[in-house]
Amino acid sequence: MSEESQNDGTMSGLLKTIIGTVGTIVTAGGAWLGSQMFGGSDQPAAQPVQQAAPVINITQQQQQAAPAGGGKTVIIKEKESAPAQPAAPKKKTEKEALQEEPKW
Repeated sequence: MSEESQNDGTMSGLLKTIIGTVGTIVTAGGAWLGSQMFGGSDQPAAQPVQQAAPVINITQQQQQAAPAGGGKTVIIKEKESAPAQPAAPKKKTEKEALQEEPKW
């Protein structure tokens, strides 16, 4: 129980902070030095890509086709049929009529 109630003093906390900071700086310096000595990455330096201007070719020819049959226009009209009559409703059987009636 006495171990849980102990608080680190300010000097102990400060010492841990300084050690952590120095460790981070040493790690970053080692990484930088390693990248300088061994070339960093295997990728070559990126060169800007030069894009060609788009080429748009528009070739449209407007031709008016001559009507078939030497210039004659044929119009076909369909004869209208008589309007269809709606189907007669189906007669209900006695069984269906009994099922539809309200049961009071």
